[in-house]
Amino acid sequence: MASHLTAAERAQLDRFLDDGRLEVVKTLAGLSEEQARRRLVPSLTTPLGLVKHLTFVERIWFQVVLLGRTRAELGLPEEVDPTFVPDPGDTVASVIADYEQVCTESRLIAADFDLDHEAVHRRFGTLNLRWIYLHLLREINRHAGHADILREQLLASDGEPVETP
Repeated sequence: MASHLTAAERAQLDRFLDDGRLEVVKTLAGLSEEQARRRLVPSLTTPLGLVKHLTFVERIWFQVVLLGRTRAELGLPEEVDPTFVPDPGDTVASVIADYEQVCTESRLIAADFDLDHEAVHRRFGTLNLRWIYLHLLREINRHAGHADILREQLLASDGEPVETP
């Protein structure tokens, strides 16, 4: 049995978060700029927009909630919907780079706190880092699933082979 299967709770949570983060990035692999921005559903959801949104999510939970920085200080919107909309200058490469950078920052921030560390969220109130990890696992993996389905639809509609990244 591999050691990560019996590792301590924190190591397992970190591993699962990183696995989910990687899956999100992989959904953009091989997509053209147009495909990554194409909307297939009535909502603002696109593959590129999902990664953009998850970049926002990482900043909220680690920089705002854990470090106490403000949305204004970080240039983050107050509403969630705009976080799904790529800027005109965004590219697949730039959105991935931003996401990977913020994930690195999140890892470094989280490393300074134990899982029982309490923080205050403006809507949920007091919660601990363990809850943040579990919430992020749920959110990242839900959106990875959305992105994977959109990827399949995009490739199939463009007559390209549908392969799992």
